[in-house]
Amino acid sequence: MVKNKGGSKKSRPMQHAKTPDELPGPMEDITPIVDFLEMFRELSDPRARHPQKLISLKVPEPLLAAFRFKAEQQGVPYQTMIKRLMVEWLKSPAPASR
Repeated sequence: MVKNKGGSKKSRPMQHAKTPDELPGPMEDITPIVDFLEMFRELSDPRARHPQKLISLKVPEPLLAAFRFKAEQQGVPYQTMIKRLMVEWLKSPAPASR
């Protein structure tokens, strides 16, 4: 349960597996799954203000120049576009493991 601004509790929808066959594997320790889902929920909250982390990333100059140019053409700062791509990647389904 999550408390909204008025202090009342509001439940969030939760997806449940219908049969044990729908589970990805042995569920002895689901802590990593719960941690990931909580981090993703916090990331997806548009009202949240998170501290920023400065990172250093080496990128080939032609790739960066092309990326910056395309972002500029779309009217988006290139660093904002990088963050959007990171969020979209996290939202995309994970490929099936082999």
